[in-house]
Amino acid sequence: MTTAPRPTTELSADEARRMALRAQGLLGAPDRRSGVRGVLRHLGAVQLDTISVLARSHELIPYARLGAVGRRTVEDAYWKDTHAFEYWSHAACILPIEEWPHFAFRRRAYRDRPHWNHQLPDGAYDQVIKQLRAEGPLTATELGGAKRTSEWWDWSGAKVAVERALMYGEVVCVERRGWKRVYDLAERAVPAELLHDELDDAECLRRLVRLAGQSLGVGTRADIADYHRLKAEQVDAVIADSGLVPVTVEGWGRPAWADPAALLTPPRGRHRTTLLSPFDSLVWERARTERIFGFTHRLEAYVPKPKRVHGYFAMPVLAGGRLVGRVDPARAGRTLVAKQVTLDGVRAVPAVAQALVEAASWVDCTDVRVERVDAPELREALVRELAGALG
Repeated sequence: MTTAPRPTTELSADEARRMALRAQGLLGAPDRRSGVRGVLRHLGAVQLDTISVLARSHELIPYARLGAVGRRTVEDAYWKDTHAFEYWSHAACILPIEEWPHFAFRRRAYRDRPHWNHQLPDGAYDQVIKQLRAEGPLTATELGGAKRTSEWWDWSGAKVAVERALMYGEVVCVERRGWKRVYDLAERAVPAELLHDELDDAECLRRLVRLAGQSLGVGTRADIADYHRLKAEQVDAVIADSGLVPVTVEGWGRPAWADPAALLTPPRGRHRTTLLSPFDSLVWERARTERIFGFTHRLEAYVPKPKRVHGYFAMPVLAGGRLVGRVDPARAGRTLVAKQVTLDGVRAVPAVAQALVEAASWVDCTDVRVERVDAPELREALVRELAGALG
């Protein structure tokens, strides 16, 4: 493990929290001119997920920062004119296309991988590449079928082959069509000046560590590694040369690094009040969320229903730079249903009501219905606040 240089800056816990909010685009005036593409480049990665309640996570993330941006506008911003590509980062993520060269280390690692969960049938890989060259872009279904049976894990030979080609970097996902990946050859989809694996591992890792630091504002080694799912030893190998500077943060109890640009000016400006996707990069790392916000966040979609505490898709509520509650939402016609609401005291009621009304308007709902409030004595206050906000 590399010994960290002696820190030269000490940050209070509040300063670190505000730096994190600004770095994530949730403090200060939203950059509407740069729009969704600006959000993507600012964050460096936008996580994808199959769950759709109010909207899919990759739509919720720009909404949280920009407000009611059109859902078609979101998709076009990601995929039109090859401004992004989909690859494994923090998880399956949309990434800015200019970062393609910096994932060469991961493509090489996949090419050298000795074992895979799915067996690649003989000839399937060459057949997929040949078909894409002749007919692409295509979905897995159009390539010969996504599955052999109805079981979700039982991929067809064509699906195994095209996903392998995606990880190798010979194929890219150029858009999502009805949530299905649409594949094309990288040689056609990636701009020629970016289509290379020339950067060595160290240069790739330096770039991703620096990007993670910029997107976090300030973070521990574990925070920085988690952002693009790097190994701790990979971070250790390059952090001294990444451009990030060592700092100490009150109450963190471990070394941290900050984006030097973030240290130049104190974070100021208007706070967003919004619902956050559980997959939002502000909260996707549980230990960091607890450390910065004193808020325990856990996605319970994959937890058996009787064991859920806050609900299937509980969305944290951000207000005043704090996480002040949770809402587990659903839709019934043009009504946004708050199936379960958790409030951090009566002071959270106006913010949660505002977040619910704004989200309802964005997804074309005209009413909000509250089913359960974890603190029953606050239910009436929340319903009254919603009625006033809805007019």
